[in-house]
Amino acid sequence: QVQLVESGGGSVQVGGSLRLSCAASGASDSYYCMGWFRQAPGKEREGVARIDWDGRKTYADLVKDRFTISQDNAKNTLHLQMNNLKPEDTAMYYCAFDFSVNFCRGPLYNTRWWGLGTQVTVSS
Repeated sequence: QVQLVESGGGSVQVGGSLRLSCAASGASDSYYCMGWFRQAPGKEREGVARIDWDGRKTYADLVKDRFTISQDNAKNTLHLQMNNLKPEDTAMYYCAFDFSVNFCRGPLYNTRWWGLGTQVTVSS
């Protein structure tokens, strides 16, 4: 059973930084996709950043050049370094994972395993 636990959210001012982490257990398949999506109140879910099994990293246009996704060597902890945060980055951030080709074809919020989320609030 896959379990994902996020940490690192909080409140910062505009221009500040936060580092989110996601500890994954039970996720040991060679094929996988893993990453972050977010949802703000009253808005739709949107993908933020992801890593696929081949190491390919993909970012949403809104966070390119500000956010960096990475994994530890054991690939069981995922990180999202968020710099130059803006008020529009305020949202609940979720870690997501799947090992199915079909589920990984679409956006991360369509995968089968999510964490409970961690809140990020950016104030001006």
